[in-house]
Amino acid sequence: MRRATVERRTKETEVTATVALDGSGCYDVATGIGFLDHMLEQLARHSLIDVSLRVSGDLHVDAHHTTEDAGIVLGQAVSKALADRKGIHRFGEALSAMDETLTRVVVDLCDRPFVVWKVAFTQPRLGDLDTELVGHWFHSFAQNSGLTVHVETFYGSNNHHICESCFKGLARALRQAIEIDPRKGDAVPSTKGVLGGSL
Repeated sequence: MRRATVERRTKETEVTATVALDGSGCYDVATGIGFLDHMLEQLARHSLIDVSLRVSGDLHVDAHHTTEDAGIVLGQAVSKALADRKGIHRFGEALSAMDETLTRVVVDLCDRPFVVWKVAFTQPRLGDLDTELVGHWFHSFAQNSGLTVHVETFYGSNNHHICESCFKGLARALRQAIEIDPRKGDAVPSTKGVLGGSL
C-alpha cells in the first residue's frame, strides 16, 4: 500500500498527516475548523484515499495558518506516498454537481504545481472558515503535492454547494490520477522519463 506520514511543527501550527492512497476513503480529521473538516472528509471519502489529519493551530488569531498548513502537510503526504509516481494514470478529471451547482476539476500529477482557480463566493464565511481561504487551501495542497489543478465553477448560488463541489471534484479527479494503470507497468508517465522540473 502506498502510504506516508508527514509531521510539521512551527510557531503557528502543529500538523500530522497520514495518507494511504490505496485505501477505502476512511478519514479521521480534526483541524479545529469544522467546515474545513467537513470538506477534507469529503476529499477522503470520494478519492478513496484514507486520511488521518490532526492540526493544532493559532485559531485565536484566525483560520489562515491552520488552513494553509493543513493543505501543505496533506499535500506533502500525498507526494511522499506517490514516491516516483511510476505507473500512475497521472491525469484525472471530474464534473461535480451538487444541486444547483456544477464545477469542473481537472488535475495532472506532473510534479509541476500550478493552480487555475475560477470560483467565486458571495459570502465571506462558511461556518468558521473564511471563503477566501478555500482557494488558498487548494494552492497550498497543489504546491506541496506537485499537482496542476484547474477548478472552474460554471454556475451555482449556494456557497456551501459551490465549495463542496470543488472538494468532491478534486477527490474524484485525484482518484483517477493516482490509480495504477496496468498497461503502464512500472513506467513513469512521461516521455521525458521523469516528472517534475521545467516543461
